[in-house]
Amino acid sequence: MKENNCIFCKLANGVISTNTIYEDELFRVILDAAPAAKGHALIIPKEHYADLYEIDGEIAAKAMKLAKKLAIHMTETLHCDGFNLVQNNGEVAGQTVFHFHLHLIPRYKNMKNSDILLWNHENFTEDEMKEICNEIAKGLH
Repeated sequence: MKENNCIFCKLANGVISTNTIYEDELFRVILDAAPAAKGHALIIPKEHYADLYEIDGEIAAKAMKLAKKLAIHMTETLHCDGFNLVQNNGEVAGQTVFHFHLHLIPRYKNMKNSDILLWNHENFTEDEMKEICNEIAKGLH
């Protein structure tokens, strides 16, 4: 299903022109219009899924397999020194377009945005860590 008002549905399905680096029946991969680094790209499903919570598990798995393929290729081609995969879910997590997409961000030594994805670390006691662990693990099996 595609949503008429969704800009990423339009980008993924060729309604809006993009700098496409890869396309198959499920995804279009485009260069990000506001890149964090040289080669910053987005994997966008052609079907509409708002976020990770909504996307079909098999499609999500295929997106990750594609991300690996592209990361290897882009590292060889662009000669980057590292690589980030970023996928935000919800406004508080930095999601600004509510169509699932996966950022592929090549990283280079001495790049001006070297602090991308850094955060201040939280401190929890050992008891708090055990409680958090138990809360998350409960019901996963």
